[in-house]
Amino acid sequence: MSAVTRLFHFLARIPLPLMQRLGAALGWLVWWVSPSYRRNFQANVKAAGVAWRDARPAVAAIGSMVAELPWVWMRPHAAKLDSLVKWDGAEYFEAAMKAGKGVIIMSPHLGAWEIGAQAIAEKFGPTHGPMIALFRPARKAWLEPLVANARTRPYLDSAPTSLAGVRTLIRALRNGGYTAILPDQVPPLGQGVWAPFFGRDVYTMTLLAKLAQQTGAQVIMTWCERLPADQRFCMHMRPFDAPEMKDTNVSPEVAAAAVNRGVESMVLDAPGQYLWGYARDKQPRAEG
Repeated sequence: MSAVTRLFHFLARIPLPLMQRLGAALGWLVWWVSPSYRRNFQANVKAAGVAWRDARPAVAAIGSMVAELPWVWMRPHAAKLDSLVKWDGAEYFEAAMKAGKGVIIMSPHLGAWEIGAQAIAEKFGPTHGPMIALFRPARKAWLEPLVANARTRPYLDSAPTSLAGVRTLIRALRNGGYTAILPDQVPPLGQGVWAPFFGRDVYTMTLLAKLAQQTGAQVIMTWCERLPADQRFCMHMRPFDAPEMKDTNVSPEVAAAAVNRGVESMVLDAPGQYLWGYARDKQPRAEG
């Protein structure tokens, strides 16, 4: 076991409310010591037209999200989330699953998305089988065992961002299963198109729309809100009924713009919990 893994195991034993408060302080520390992070954060908020008073809580929220990771990733598989997570809109997911064409969970970098993935798998897995989540492998070798432990849990399987992983997602959806995708993650070069997002063109994945168009799967907008009370979260689920998700004749750019509008609508519900520091408008990297 590496030193980092041992550290994560130790931190996972600290009560989650305390880690969240420490993380909030860490978020503000990074804000003050990193001018480049601060400029990028503020530029993204301004471009989105969001009032600073509404986005400001995200400085602390991002720190809380990072501080939650040891608990989220290393907690025993038998430790359930049901006492910590409330649900808003789970009936939309159930209705979509009954249609039999599969469900795509569209969950951006908003709120506690790592907890959200595990909560979905725990709640719906016993009835509907495992959720297949598309994850980019960790770029840092020391992170790989931690990430692998987090993303291979009961009723939660992961698929890599590769052709084999995409085939796994298609197969799951055609069998009436469900998958989760981060729609606002910058894809590798050649796997996206430029589309508007909060007034700026950003490189946007085409995969989500293609999966919906090819399989007929229902897209469900989902995000995990971190509530003010300690240790409490609320999962929000809403159907994403954009016609572009069903129309194979629309261009990739039009479909990607629709996906970005869906992400925008979720972010505007809770701008104080979005990952504003993420360089969403960066240039895509060549894979490999």
